[in-house]
Amino acid sequence: MPTTRGGPDVRVYPDPDALSRAVAEAMAGLIQTTVAEKGRFSMALSGGRAPFRTFRRLVEAFRDAVPWSEVHIFWADERYVPLDDARNHYRMVRAVFLDHVPIPPSQVYPMPTAEPDPETAARAYEDLLRTHFSGPWPVFDLAILGVGADGHTASLFPGSPALAERERWVVAVREPTADPPIRLTLTLPVFNHTACVYFIVTGSEKTAALRRALADPPDPVGCPASAVRPVRGDLVWWVDRAAWEGSDGR
Repeated sequence: MPTTRGGPDVRVYPDPDALSRAVAEAMAGLIQTTVAEKGRFSMALSGGRAPFRTFRRLVEAFRDAVPWSEVHIFWADERYVPLDDARNHYRMVRAVFLDHVPIPPSQVYPMPTAEPDPETAARAYEDLLRTHFSGPWPVFDLAILGVGADGHTASLFPGSPALAERERWVVAVREPTADPPIRLTLTLPVFNHTACVYFIVTGSEKTAALRRALADPPDPVGCPASAVRPVRGDLVWWVDRAAWEGSDGR
């Protein structure tokens, strides 16, 4: 059974397997409910080991229970490498998830990484998003995010100029400490207009970052993950025990 703490919605599970089962079940239910109400479901995905366990569980347990034909898949961020590069988020998500559920290929929208200029690619992806969402900001039904040990989320790194962006939906970033250093990422206002954000955090190396991300007031520059707090949506932290230990000051 999960442990739910007061304050932020933090759900603690004993291990990554139990965590991935719970997140997959919640995602399946959210997709079913949203499609029943709206007729479609839009989701922004990120890479990382923790989300991949959830994606595998969705395939194993919910392949035939979810209305995949009404699901649209976008990306929260992408490494600026070709789509067939082993480091590419789309390539990894496709192999573990998308190739195994009946989402129409026309409803999967990888970030473009073939342009010589990353800024051009960022604007192209923003243009694509604007064909799917009306209004000043896109409103995804769900965004799946993680947290780096340094507090970054998506490709929003500590100290990045992208953290100050208040108009663009998608930007190109250059982070010398990252591999690869050039990325595309959705901006903080996009995440903060999302209907529901799931952070998935596993491993003891994430404990310090988790503590900072949950702290009040948030520290957007030092810990970008702390600045993801949807203005009208839900925020759920799905955490395994190894990541949680010490995050409440114990």
